[in-house]
Amino acid sequence: MISVSSFYISLLLFLIYLQAFFIFNQKGEVLISRLYRTDFKRSIADVFRIQVVSNSDVRSPIITLGSTSFFHVRVNNLYVVAVTKTNANAALVFEFCYRFINICKSYFGKMDEESIKNNFVVVYELVDEINDFGYPQNSEIDTLKTYITTESVVSATQAPEVSSRITAQATGATSWRRSGDDVKYKKNEAFVDVVEVVNWMGSAKGTTLRADVDGHIQMRAYLSGTPECKFGLNDKLVIDRGAVGTSGPSSGLADRGGGDAVELDDCQFHQCVRLNDFDADRSISFIPPDGEFELMRYRATSNIKLPLKVIPTVTEIGTTKVSYDITLKTTFSAKLSATNVVVRIPTPLNTTDVDVGILGTGKAKYVPAENVIVWKIARLQGGQECSLSAMAQLTSTTTRQVWARPPIDVDFQVLMFTASGLIVRFLKVFEKSNYHSIKWVRYLTKANGGYQVRDSLIKDVHMCIDRIAHFS
Repeated sequence: MISVSSFYISLLLFLIYLQAFFIFNQKGEVLISRLYRTDFKRSIADVFRIQVVSNSDVRSPIITLGSTSFFHVRVNNLYVVAVTKTNANAALVFEFCYRFINICKSYFGKMDEESIKNNFVVVYELVDEINDFGYPQNSEIDTLKTYITTESVVSATQAPEVSSRITAQATGATSWRRSGDDVKYKKNEAFVDVVEVVNWMGSAKGTTLRADVDGHIQMRAYLSGTPECKFGLNDKLVIDRGAVGTSGPSSGLADRGGGDAVELDDCQFHQCVRLNDFDADRSISFIPPDGEFELMRYRATSNIKLPLKVIPTVTEIGTTKVSYDITLKTTFSAKLSATNVVVRIPTPLNTTDVDVGILGTGKAKYVPAENVIVWKIARLQGGQECSLSAMAQLTSTTTRQVWARPPIDVDFQVLMFTASGLIVRFLKVFEKSNYHSIKWVRYLTKANGGYQVRDSLIKDVHMCIDRIAHFS
């Protein structure tokens, strides 16, 4: 399904009412505090400190004590806490908290205790601006930066003009972008990055147990004036195949979608996107914010193209040895390559040493502190295959230890490849001055701890005599 854009989420935020807002450090000390109701006292912060910060057993981000609910988000050992007594929509409360975090990161580069303490005056200004007596207000970063700044205060002669411009932007049709005359670049450029994180769980035989892709389209727009941007995605693009039959114009796309169609389970757009155009022809039309922003976020669970195949064979030889044969195969074009490939192969808890022999490329070593063999490959070309062989020596124990056999984990990055198959067909920029603009599109598929394969443990005393002799 197509999720509501951030513009409609901004409208929905007006429906929640917060009684208090806090920022705590990891010791439970209050760094930022705002109370929006007279019946709330500062001591309400002590309740959160005792019940959450000092209680290591608390795992839920929501805790309700009596009629008061505490919603908290942890970021870099800080607690961002929203407090309410109303029956608020939890998703909207967390949306507000995460927007506040993104605003702080945009202003200070990062959000930690040091940045909050060094900029507490600006933080209080931001809190008061985006939350008016408990009701969330405008949280557009570009708009906030026009009148909440760490630079010197503008002169009184400029103030009326600046105030008028800010009001026009905040209340206008494009609140996310300054007026055309205020945005000028010598070189007009637009950068589009399609970034996908692929998650996969496979069996030792190569059967896919679970596969999905979390992707987003990040854009950096350095364009003068008020440009109209338009770019198109795949011709065969299906949004939520199961429900698309009742969505009008999208039904035709579902009929055309075959095995090569790109299917997205859901997607969410920046508020600048005109959703009607996307429903009609799968083109994205928008007036972009100035600078970097996330244009679209999506998820796919069908027709996933796996860039790497992992073929593991783990053989248990008696009670003192375990042999490993791991093979990596790339499935993409020879013109592409995978970089920063890291394979983490778990070993039994009673492993004393590992003899590693690599047939192919890269470097490998045993890390006793983590009970894993780490195999690193700087670059793996498309169509290439490489293998690793290793023998783990186990210590003898009176009682046999049960080995949970965690899955083998693979991290990597592949440029100009998308696991979902999503591609940008065209990118156009229209502006009344008809200037020339340079467009760049880049694709990146990566795995960060979610690309795993389970090994098949073989118990055989006789079949690996030659391997024992080879490593001895």
